[in-house]
Amino acid sequence: MTDALWVVGQLLIGAGVLFFLAGSLGLIRFPDVYARLHALTKADNLGLGLICLGLALQAQGLAEAVKLLLIWGLMLAASGIGATLIASTAMACGITPRTSAHASSDAGSGQGGDGLPAAQEEGVRK
Repeated sequence: MTDALWVVGQLLIGAGVLFFLAGSLGLIRFPDVYARLHALTKADNLGLGLICLGLALQAQGLAEAVKLLLIWGLMLAASGIGATLIASTAMACGITPRTSAHASSDAGSGQGGDGLPAAQEEGVRK
C-alpha cells in the first residue's frame, strides 16, 4: 500500500466520522421522529460508506475490501428497512409529521419537541 492510499483512506474515514457526528446531532436536535429518522439514515449511511471505503483502500487484499463494501451494502438495505418500519409504526400510532402550523402553535406552550403532544391533541379533537 502506498502512502497516498493511506492518506486518502484516513481522510475518508475522518469524513465518515464527521457524517456520523452530524447524524447524531440531528437525532438530538430535530423536532420529530420523521426528521430524526431522515438525519440518521442519510448521514449515517454516508458516514458508514466513507468509513468502509477508507478502510477498503487500506485493506491488505481484494477479499477484505470486498467484504467491507458488502457490509456497507447490507447496512444500506437494513437501515432503509428499519427506518421504513419505524416511520410506518409512528404513523400507525397517530404521530403526525411536524409542520409549520405545529411549530407555531407549540411555540411557548412548554410542549416537547418530539411531535407526540400535537399528535395526541389531534387524536382527542377528532
